[in-house]
Amino acid sequence: MICNFVLGATGAVGEFLLPVLAARGERVVALSRSAHVDAMPGAVEWLRGDLFGATPALPAVDTIYSLGPLDVFSTWFAAQLAAGTSPPRALIALSSMSAESKQASIEAAERALAGRLRAAEARLFDASSRHGISCTILRPTLVYGSGRDHSLAPLARFARRWRVLPIPRDARGLRQPVHAEDLARACIASRDSACAAGMTYALGGAERLRFDEMLVRIAALPPYRALALRIPIRWLALALRVARPTAAGVGALSRLQVDLVADNSAAKRDFGYSPRAFRADEVLPVNRPATAARR
Repeated sequence: MICNFVLGATGAVGEFLLPVLAARGERVVALSRSAHVDAMPGAVEWLRGDLFGATPALPAVDTIYSLGPLDVFSTWFAAQLAAGTSPPRALIALSSMSAESKQASIEAAERALAGRLRAAEARLFDASSRHGISCTILRPTLVYGSGRDHSLAPLARFARRWRVLPIPRDARGLRQPVHAEDLARACIASRDSACAAGMTYALGGAERLRFDEMLVRIAALPPYRALALRIPIRWLALALRVARPTAAGVGALSRLQVDLVADNSAAKRDFGYSPRAFRADEVLPVNRPATAARR
């Protein structure tokens, strides 16, 4: 039986990955900072630990899925291997398109983030190469679909609560939102493909749409239809500069007229990646209230 170790199991992608692995009859061991004995009882073995603090030793597994902070995981993983822990056969790690899109940001914090991501990716490939591990890194675009993301879900909750959604006018930059479930399936498909070993893939959804059009779709969702209030980007930038003299957030505004999309062709060729088009009604799952506490 294939044994999988999942880090970031309670996050957006982990929510979809665990049941798919269990349905395939594979053993699943998941790491969490708190006990989750009630989550998929009998199908998932939960270990308590925190990569920012005390963690259990790396168990003997076939595949590791890293779905959380990549820089922290890469340091922990390299230390585990250096300590003589039995290496897995495969490693699938989620990074971010921010590794590319934020390299030249006007914000120092965003440039630093891009640098940390790229350094973490290099660290994982180096450690995997030295220990004969098949390593694949996935760089998703704008992730949605679980209500746990920090980009579209907060905007949808704002629209639900206040019945209005400010939308930057002329935000023509194309976006390619990708559903968390499609990423979960991509993790497994890339693991099972020999072509994916040693590769980095940019992953987006099946649809490319303007940033402002994406927000209009979110605002129009029934039964919480909100007013799409179009505001000039320069006004938003001015408001941010007044509220945040350090320019935090201005980098994101500067990219609203820039296309941030992925070429899915390599992933489709190598492991059959076939994501869905954007579904605004899946940004916040209907069975999860807008005010529900995040785990």
